Amino acid sequence: MEEIIIVGAGPCGLSAAIELQRLGIQPLIIEKQVVAHSIYLYPTYMQFFSTPELLEIGDIPFTTPNEKPTRLEALHYYRNAASHSALRIQPYHTVNDIAKQADGTFSLEVTSRTGEASVVKARYVIVATGYFDHPNLLGIPGEELAKVTHYYREAHPYTGTKVVIIGGNNSAIDAALDLMRAGAEVTVVYRGEGYSPNIKPWVLPIFESMVNKGRINMHFQSQVIRIDERSVTIRHNGVEREISNDFVLALTGFRPDRRMLVSAGARINEESTAPVHDPDTMETTVPGLYIAGVAASGSNANEVFIETGRLHGGKIARHIAGKADSTS
Repeated sequence: MEEIIIVGAGPCGLSAAIELQRLGIQPLIIEKQVVAHSIYLYPTYMQFFSTPELLEIGDIPFTTPNEKPTRLEALHYYRNAASHSALRIQPYHTVNDIAKQADGTFSLEVTSRTGEASVVKARYVIVATGYFDHPNLLGIPGEELAKVTHYYREAHPYTGTKVVIIGGNNSAIDAALDLMRAGAEVTVVYRGEGYSPNIKPWVLPIFESMVNKGRINMHFQSQVIRIDERSVTIRHNGVEREISNDFVLALTGFRPDRRMLVSAGARINEESTAPVHDPDTMETTVPGLYIAGVAASGSNANEVFIETGRLHGGKIARHIAGKADSTS
């Protein structure tokens, strides 16, 4: 029987583990991929919007010569933070289900990378899963084609091709600029009436300039309604237009997976789709079941960032410690 199991070894899960260690508890972290896997999936040369101190966990300094750290620096930092803290991490194991037992403990069904199934029990569970495994699908014909991806890594493979980017937030804007510089013919299709207010302020003027110069094609109030092998069909103000195309980047965001929480009995807010929880303790409607990081967000996964999610672990640790004190 484990005292505490944390599902997910992202920054917020690692932060929760370190906070619990300070109270003398050594939680087990079960991660279906590897430490900071969501950050690994970020674009190869991405630079964070945040400053390094806002990404720190466990009072471990994040040192970098850059004002804003890169993806590679973040991977290095979180790997070292986990190693320095000697965290117990079980990588490449997937938690498929969480069930509350009659005695108040939890039973977790786990599958290894090689398909071996096991059951692990714990007194408390913290769900700190990310969202990159669940992109927001478009639900249009052709979305399943090999030319379509919901993930952008780097521009080189698209050199000399015609690329349509669906979306208008930072990921889409950054990808468009990268692709343009690599020699791709870029078209951005965005349903909004104008540029998103969330776009990084130092990037927007550069992007607007490229659009004004005709180096990037920008379509507002538009939707891709069909994807074919050699083209895409766009609808704007009720008028459909087919354009020649080689690749589609559907950068429409991601959503957290609620299935484990629901199966454990946690209640979900129907309006926001966020798990119902106490914001002071991060405990769900199931006693002993907590959420941290993006798992606490609603349908808009961008409600919670590393900067705020890393603080959830401290709230959880204090609440669990309080429970232990009340029973001792």
